[in-house]
Amino acid sequence: MSDSNHVTNSYHPAEIERKWQARWDERGTNAWTDEALRSAERPFYNLMMFPYPSAEGLHVGNIYAFTGADIFGRFKRLQGHQVFEPIGFDAFGIHSENFALKQGIHPTELIPRNVARFTTQLRRVGFMYDWSHTVDTTTPDYYRWTQWIFLQLYKAGLAEKKEAPVNWCPSCNTVLANEQVVGGECERCGTPVEMRFLSQWFFKITQFAGRLLENLETLDWSDTTRKAQQNWIGRSEGAELSFPIARRKVADDRHESAKIEAEKPVIRVFTTRPDTIFGATYMVLAPEHPLVDRITSDEQREAVDAYRRQVAATDLVTRRKTDKTKSGVWTGGNAVNPATGQEIPVWIADYVLMEYGTGAIMAVPGHDERDFEFATAFHLPIVRVVAGEGQDADTPLDEAYTGPGVLVNSGRLDGMGVIDGKRAATAWLAEMGLGEQRINYRLHDWTISRQRYWGPPIPILYCDECGIVPVPEDQLPVILPFIEDFKPDASGVSPLARHEEWYRTTCPTCGGAARRETDVSDTFLDSAWYFLRYPSAGDEQVPFDQEITKRWLPVDSYIGGNEHAVLHLLYSRFVTMALHDMGLIDFEEPFTRFRAHGLIVKDGGKMSKSKGNVIVPDDYIAEWGADTMRLYLMFIGPYQEGGDFREGGITGPYNFLSRLWDSVLSARELALDAGVEQKLHATIKKVTEDLEALSYNTAIAAMMEYLNVVRAGGRTPERAAVEPLVRLVAPFAPHMAEELWERLGNTESLWTSAKWPGYDASKAVADTVEFVVQVNGKVRARMPMARGIAEAEAREAALADENVQKWIEDKQVRKTIFVADRLVNLVVG
Repeated sequence: MSDSNHVTNSYHPAEIERKWQARWDERGTNAWTDEALRSAERPFYNLMMFPYPSAEGLHVGNIYAFTGADIFGRFKRLQGHQVFEPIGFDAFGIHSENFALKQGIHPTELIPRNVARFTTQLRRVGFMYDWSHTVDTTTPDYYRWTQWIFLQLYKAGLAEKKEAPVNWCPSCNTVLANEQVVGGECERCGTPVEMRFLSQWFFKITQFAGRLLENLETLDWSDTTRKAQQNWIGRSEGAELSFPIARRKVADDRHESAKIEAEKPVIRVFTTRPDTIFGATYMVLAPEHPLVDRITSDEQREAVDAYRRQVAATDLVTRRKTDKTKSGVWTGGNAVNPATGQEIPVWIADYVLMEYGTGAIMAVPGHDERDFEFATAFHLPIVRVVAGEGQDADTPLDEAYTGPGVLVNSGRLDGMGVIDGKRAATAWLAEMGLGEQRINYRLHDWTISRQRYWGPPIPILYCDECGIVPVPEDQLPVILPFIEDFKPDASGVSPLARHEEWYRTTCPTCGGAARRETDVSDTFLDSAWYFLRYPSAGDEQVPFDQEITKRWLPVDSYIGGNEHAVLHLLYSRFVTMALHDMGLIDFEEPFTRFRAHGLIVKDGGKMSKSKGNVIVPDDYIAEWGADTMRLYLMFIGPYQEGGDFREGGITGPYNFLSRLWDSVLSARELALDAGVEQKLHATIKKVTEDLEALSYNTAIAAMMEYLNVVRAGGRTPERAAVEPLVRLVAPFAPHMAEELWERLGNTESLWTSAKWPGYDASKAVADTVEFVVQVNGKVRARMPMARGIAEAEAREAALADENVQKWIEDKQVRKTIFVADRLVNLVVG
C-alpha cells in the first residue's frame, strides 16, 4: 500500500493519534459521570447501531458507518451541545454462536476475545465514545434487565406462549422470524427454510400496529426506512364476513352432525373487496386452519391429510410467492355464500396463510389473479361481478378483471360503483349479523423463542400445580449456564433441555417441582432496548434511571444500516411504546431522527470473504493514520449512498491533511486577504449545511477548495484563515485538529474549549461568479464576472475573450442567450 506521492513533512499521524487517544482517556474528555448526565443543559444523544462481534474483527464497512455517526456527534459538540455518544456489543445471538461453532471454540471463550479485539479497533479510530457507559448484551448485569423487560411485557399481557406455524432453519436449527427469511432462505446461512408447528413465546406487537404506523408520519427518518416499515405493517381497510358452514347431507356420526348444527360454525374471512361477494364461487382455508378437520369429509380425509403434510414441509416465505403453480385439495365440505344463499365448495391451499387475516378467503376468481389461476386449474366457476368500460354482465372473462367499473350479477348491488358497493355490501351483511367493517394489518406477532444456546434464558418456569410461573424479579438474572454440548440439533429442542441439572428447579409459588423454560430469547430483544441502558450502564438497582432517562431520551440522532429498517427499528419502537404505556418512560418513540448510511464496495464489487476482497482497516490506519482513513471513507461518495473503496484514492485525503498541517505551522499574523475572507465565510456556510445533511463528501471538497485558495500562488497563510479550518476539519480528523489547536497556543482541549465557527451571510456570497461562455451551444470559455452583471456587459466581456474570438472569426452574432450569473451563449452564423 506504500505510495510515492506521500507529502514529506513533519506530520506523523501515528505519533499524534497515540498521544491524543491517551490524553482523552486520562482527562476523561468523552466520559460522563452520573451527576453530569443529570445536570446537562443542552443534552444531545448521538447513537449508532452497535456491532455484533461475530467475526475476527471490524471491516471497513463498519468503520464507515461508525465514522459518519461520530462526525455528526463531534459537529454537534462544537456547536455547543453536550453530546453523549456510547458504544457496546450485541454479542448474543445466532451470528456470534455460528461463528463460535465454525471456529470450534466455546462462545464463552471466543466472544469476549472478539469484544476485546473490536474494542481495540474502535479505540484506534478515535471515536468519541464514552467507554465508561459501554454495554455487552452477554453480561449478566445487562441480560438481567433484558429478562426484566420480558417480565414486564408478560405482566402486561403482551407475552404469550402458543402453538403456531413457524419458520425453521434446518441448518441453524432454530425458529426464524418472517423478517429473517429472504427468498425462502435463512438470511444468515442461505439454507432453504421449512415450516414447523411449535409452541413458542410471542410478543403481541400486533396490538400496536395502528400506532406504529401512524407515528411514522411524525418521525424525522430516511424515506426508505419509513416506507419499509409502512409496507411491513401493511394496513388494509375492508370487512370481516361470515360464511356459514353447510350442514353435511349425510352424516357418518349423528352426534358430530348435531354438534355442528348446534354450534352453527362459520368461516370468517377478511376482504378488502366486500363488493364482490356475489362473485365468491368457492372458499379456501389455510391448511393449518382449525376448522379444516371439522369440515373435511371422510371421503376426502386421506387426500387432505396428505396435502397438509406436503405443505408442512414448505416455509412461509415460499408460500407467499405469487408466481408458483397453484395446488390444493377440496375438503369435501361446503359453505354458504351469505349474499347468494348458494353452497360453495371449501378447499385448502398453500397460498392462503394463517398469519394474514383469518386464515381463510372468499375466492372471487373473476376479479383476483390468484383466485383466477386456481379456479382455472381446478375447473371452478368464474363469475363476472364488476364490468369495466365497454363490458357488461355477459362479457366473458379470459383473465381476472381488477380495474374500476360498476357491479353486475350482484343482486341488490347491481349498478353501483366499487366504492359505494363496498359500503353497501358491508352494511347489508352487518344487518344480517354476517359482516362488519374491519381494518387489518400485515404485521404479525413477534416470535422471540430460539432453540439455541447463546442467548438470555427466558425467565419462565412451568409448574404442574401452578402452570406458567414468571421468575420473581429478585431472582434475576437467570444465569445462562456453561455447557460443553451447546450445538443445536434438528429435534426442535434447545440445548439447555439436555441438562436436567439446570432446568429442574423449585416453584416460587407453591414450593413444588418446576421446570425452567429452556428456549432463549431472540437477540433482537437484546437490541430492542439497549439505548435505554447506555446512560444508566453500571446501575445495579434499575435498568434505566428515571431522571437521566427523562433528560436524555429519546435519542436525538440515530445512524445505522437500512438492513435493520424492519427488524431492529420496529421491535425497538414496540418495546418503547409498551414501556411508555406501563408508565415506565415518558416517551413512546425511541429515535427522533434516523438516517441510514450507504454501503462500501471494493473496486466496483461487493465485499465478501469468498471473493477475498474484505478490507480490514488496521493496515491502512497503521500506514496513513486514522484521520486520513476517516477522511477518505467520507470522501468516496455520499454518506447515505455509499462509495467505492479504491486503494489509490487514499493519497488525496492524506495530502490534504499534510497541506493543512504545513499551512497551520507556517501561518503568520497577517491581515486577512479580502478574497480569502469571502471564501472562508462561504466555506463555513457550506460545511455547516453539509454536515447537518450528512453530505460529508461535499463538505470535504469545500474545505479542500478553500485550502487551495489560502495557499494560492505560494501565499503565506494567514492565521485567521487557517484557524477556523482546523475547527471545520476537527469532526473528520479529530487527532490532527487537537494537535494543531494546541500548536496554535491553546492550552485546553479543542473538544472542551472550541466552538464551531460562525459566518457572515453577506460575506459568504462571492463578489464574482464564474460564467460559462458558449458559441452555438458549445462551451468555449469560462470566466469570472461581477455578480449581477448586465447582459450587455457580459456579452461584451465574452466577445473580448481570445478563445471566443477564434470561434467567431468573421461571423455575425445573430442572437445572445443570457442566464444571469451563469451563462452567455453567442449564436453566430
